[in-house]
Amino acid sequence: MEVSENFGMLLNNPQLLPELKAIAQKVLHNQRITFDEGVLLYEKAELGYLGVLANYIREQKHGDKTYFNRNFHIEPTNLCVYDCKFCSYSRLIKQRSEGWEYTMEDMLNMVKKYDGQPVTEVHIVGGVLPQYDLPFYTELFSSIKRHRPDLHVKALTPVEYHYIFKKAKIDYATGMQLMKDAGLESMPGGGAEIFHPEVRDQIAKDKCTGDQWLAIHEEWHKIGMRSNATMLYGHIEQFWHRVDHMEQLRQLQDRTGGFQTFIPLKFRNQDNQMSNVPESTVVEDLRNYAIARIYLDNFDHVKAYWAMISRTTAQLSLNFGVDDIDGTLDDTTKIYSMAGAEEQHPAMSTKQLVELIKNAGRHPIERDTLYNVVTDYKDYQFEETEKPKYYKLPVIN
Repeated sequence: MEVSENFGMLLNNPQLLPELKAIAQKVLHNQRITFDEGVLLYEKAELGYLGVLANYIREQKHGDKTYFNRNFHIEPTNLCVYDCKFCSYSRLIKQRSEGWEYTMEDMLNMVKKYDGQPVTEVHIVGGVLPQYDLPFYTELFSSIKRHRPDLHVKALTPVEYHYIFKKAKIDYATGMQLMKDAGLESMPGGGAEIFHPEVRDQIAKDKCTGDQWLAIHEEWHKIGMRSNATMLYGHIEQFWHRVDHMEQLRQLQDRTGGFQTFIPLKFRNQDNQMSNVPESTVVEDLRNYAIARIYLDNFDHVKAYWAMISRTTAQLSLNFGVDDIDGTLDDTTKIYSMAGAEEQHPAMSTKQLVELIKNAGRHPIERDTLYNVVTDYKDYQFEETEKPKYYKLPVIN
């Protein structure tokens, strides 16, 4: 691909700091940037500069293609044994009156509700409770696959798996193999937050450590399976904590190649124990997407959750390194809305998602969980909604 006009202008800008010009040259020549250069981008780089670099990488990897999928969420419970300070979603067991606990039958009925509909993925994640143990989830996964073999089961984070395996007195490798055998097909990226204990101990002290989170993903990758990764940003962490987090992901990806997608998650401050912490601005959100795209050179995809950051910001993010804006969701998740996300009822039809992507000048592609193309919507024409029929009424004299 030829160097874009924007890239050429950037490199010839006499006002550009030499160290930023050196980073731009690295990006142009497909060279990895260092930890210190990652921190420098956060501290010194302006949004326009970052956009040029991140968009160049995005278009090198994907051109104008922007991915989404048709999925629905099952959240088994919002009760939890852990007390994460940033979480607006979960309720401690002592707050049981404010929560829900679905039975296996409840969850299977949710799956059956989508029978005959063209969804490709069920995304299962929620709070941690003792009754949701190893036998429960292995039976749930296998029951879903028996009912609908084509539905991809993407479920649970290392936070849940660490608790489940510890309770079952088995190691991570054994546990992940049991989950795969039961029908688990990929892992979402949640529970990563910020790996560094300096921050993690303040915001999520009780649950699995950063090292344990990484170890569980590594065992999953070792058996040939794929997963995603997240980072919760915009709270009490410093810029170097973000780079440290991405560096650990980059190193694991070098070893296994098992990560598909990186998903920066914006801290939302509504109704949680960190409500005093101001939220990041849209400019900082876009800078963070761009730096993630530049730093994580061995990740294929960077995703923005439109339900978390708003449809408008999601559109903007497509020019700052993002190539995936998640799925139709179908109003089945409360994790974002309870934290104060712009989308309080996060449902979008396929047509709406396609139009959102096209209006940003990008090429919409519906994918399955593993990024196989389901439908290319570049030249797709949706059927017109049937117009209401009007009947001539008799005239009464």
